[in-house]
Amino acid sequence: MSYQTLIDAPTLQQHSQQPDWCVFDCRFNLADTGAGQHAYTAAHLPGARYLHLDHDLSSPVTPRTGRHPLPAPETLAARLRACGLNQGMQVVVYDDNSGIMAARAWWLLRWLGHREVAVLDGGIQAWLAAGYTLDDRAVTSSSGNFQPRPQDDFTVDTAILSGPNDWQLVDARTPERFRGENEPIDPVAGHIPGAWNRANALSLQDGKFKSPDTLRTEWLALLNGTAPKKIVHMCGSGVTACHNQLSMEIAGLGGTRLYPGSWSRWIRDADRPVAKG
Repeated sequence: MSYQTLIDAPTLQQHSQQPDWCVFDCRFNLADTGAGQHAYTAAHLPGARYLHLDHDLSSPVTPRTGRHPLPAPETLAARLRACGLNQGMQVVVYDDNSGIMAARAWWLLRWLGHREVAVLDGGIQAWLAAGYTLDDRAVTSSSGNFQPRPQDDFTVDTAILSGPNDWQLVDARTPERFRGENEPIDPVAGHIPGAWNRANALSLQDGKFKSPDTLRTEWLALLNGTAPKKIVHMCGSGVTACHNQLSMEIAGLGGTRLYPGSWSRWIRDADRPVAKG
């Protein structure tokens, strides 16, 4: 059996030591970019390797990109191979932040053509709550054979969104940021005209994802007849947006896309329109 959206702690515990399973710790703090790696070094799930949002799950920022540009496919693939990833392995990703960083890794692996990847529902907190232990030992592995197959239909770029199009953007930021009332990170407040807002936290209850039926009901109410294949997810920098896409996949509403640059890419050009309210 392959897990492609979520996995719970007991199921992971049963399989985590199998040689054809690979676990990645994706903990990261935007305010302290070294905190996640320090936390990993101190204690992590047994056998887990670490993926850093800035160093592994993004490429360097340039004046033309958003804050977390997609990594080059072969660069990320090489990192995954160095961690021992083979074709067809079951991958599990986790964090300590409601699955936000883990969902970024989940999306990237799928983008590279690896569908056998799931987010640990509830993250490291759920693992500990279930009574399982952590490990502080360094993890070593032989090089894997993973080969990327980037999926061209996973993204929509700024040029397309800037002109006439029939895509529907869904912004995963908080309502206050979406309305332009509060912008703690980017230099311009507001949202892309025509975008809808669904904060990623709405998909969660008590730190875990709501049931597939509940998520489906909520998403269908927002979509109001719009086909999932017309939906493009965005946020501040293309990270939290992946959490909303995962939510829709859990709900059985697949086929959506990502705007990787998101708001931080959109506002690089002062001539692009900005909406508030």
